Amino acid sequence: MGDALRLALVAGETSGDLLAGLLLGGVKQRWPAVHSAGIGGPQMQAQGFEAWWPSEKLAVRGYVEVLRHYREIVGIRRQLQARLLHDTRPDLFIGVDAPDFNLDLEAGLKAAGIPTVHFVCPSIWAWRPERIEKIRRSVEHVLCIFPFEPELLARHGVAATYVGHPLASVIPMDPDKAAARQRLGLPVDAPVVALLPGSRQSELQYLGRRFLQAAVRMARQRPALHFVLPAVPALRGRIDALVQDAGLGDRITVVAGQSHAALAACDVTLIASGTATLEAALFKRPMVIAYNMNWISWQIMRRQQLQPWVGLPNILCSDFVVPEFLQDRATPEALADATLRWLDDAPAVAALQGRFTELHLQLNRDTARLASDAIAQVLAA
Repeated sequence: MGDALRLALVAGETSGDLLAGLLLGGVKQRWPAVHSAGIGGPQMQAQGFEAWWPSEKLAVRGYVEVLRHYREIVGIRRQLQARLLHDTRPDLFIGVDAPDFNLDLEAGLKAAGIPTVHFVCPSIWAWRPERIEKIRRSVEHVLCIFPFEPELLARHGVAATYVGHPLASVIPMDPDKAAARQRLGLPVDAPVVALLPGSRQSELQYLGRRFLQAAVRMARQRPALHFVLPAVPALRGRIDALVQDAGLGDRITVVAGQSHAALAACDVTLIASGTATLEAALFKRPMVIAYNMNWISWQIMRRQQLQPWVGLPNILCSDFVVPEFLQDRATPEALADATLRWLDDAPAVAALQGRFTELHLQLNRDTARLASDAIAQVLAA
C-alpha cells in the first residue's frame, strides 16, 4: 500500500474530534500521504482531514434529544454510507466514539468488505451491555483507551488493543497553573473556579444556567473568587447571554475554547459528566461532577446503568473520589457548596492529586504508535 492510505473517519463531538485529531497525527507519521475524510471537527481538519459534515451535527445526547434530530442524523448516515460504498471507497473506516451512529454505519461497511476499526470502546462495562453483540458484528478491531477493556471484549470474541488514552500523553504530568492564568488573563493570586457545562447544546440547556447560578452563590460567599468558562464557538452566543443574565460582571472570564488552559489555570472545576472529567483528572484538579438531562432520557439511562458511578474519574478509581450531582440533586446550592468545600480542604486535594497521578501514569502510553500498529494489522489481514 505504501504511503497512499485512504481513511474515512467519523467523530461526533468535541471530545471525539480531539481524540481523532491526535490519532490522525500518529497515522500521518506512519503513512505521510494519507488522505482522510468523513465527519469531523477543527482538530481533525488541522491534520488535513476533509470534513464532509461538521462533528457538531452528531453532538446530541439523550434519547428524547436524539429523537428530535433522528431524521437528520439518519439521513447523514445514509448519505455517508452511500458515498463510502460507491464514490470514495476507503481502505479503512475508523469510527471514533459516537457508537449509536458509528456501529450501524460500521456494520454496513463491514458487510460490504470495508475493514472497520472502532476507537474508544463503548461503555458496555457501565451501561447497555447488550451492545457487545453489535460491536462484534460491526468491527474488526477496537482501540481501547482503558486497560481493562481488551480482556472484557476478548471474552466475547472481539479483537481489541489497549492503546492508552491519547490525552494522557498530551496533558502534562505537572500542569503550569501560573502560565495558564497568564495566557487567559486571569488573576495570578485569586482562587479560580473553571465552569465546564458541556460542549453540546443540550448540555448547555440543562446545565448552563445551573452552573452560573452556582457561581453567583459562590461569588457572594467568596469575594476574591474568579471564574473562567471556556466556550465552544458554536455555543458562544448562548453562553454570553447566560453570563450576562447572571450578572457576574468582571468576576468571570469567558474564553473561546481553551478548555485545557482553563483546567490548568483553575483550583477546582464544576464540570459536566463526560470526557472533560477525565481531562480534569489528568490535570490533577479537584472537581464536582454534575449532569441533568430530559427526564424521560434520564429514566431510561438510569435503568440501564451497571455501576454506581457516572463520572469517569470515579469509574476508573472504583470509588467516589469526587462528588457527583445528577438530575434533581444538581441544584445551584448543592453545586456551589460542594465546589467551595474543595477550596477549604487542602489534605483532601493532595490525596486526590495522588490518585489522579497514578491514573495518569496508567493511561499514558504511546497511543499513536500502538494505534497505528493495530491499524496496520487490520489492513494486512
